[in-house]
Amino acid sequence: MAPGGRPYHFQGMSQADRLEKLIKEFERVGVDPNTISAGLAVREDEALRALAALPNDAGPSAFLHQLRHVVADKAPDNSQ
Repeated sequence: MAPGGRPYHFQGMSQADRLEKLIKEFERVGVDPNTISAGLAVREDEALRALAALPNDAGPSAFLHQLRHVVADKAPDNSQ
């Protein structure tokens, strides 16, 4: 969901538009997009879901915490 409870819609958006939206969300929550490791193995939708759950100026540690939560929720249950 986007801020304000609106879902993100990427169908029909160019790669450049999606990247711009992602960068704006990083900046909104106070994460410098230039410091995010290119090695993060997360999908764009997972990053946006984590960002959307955060308030403005939440900061990098809040983003990483929320991202772990989003990724863990999608992981298969291997507790058997």
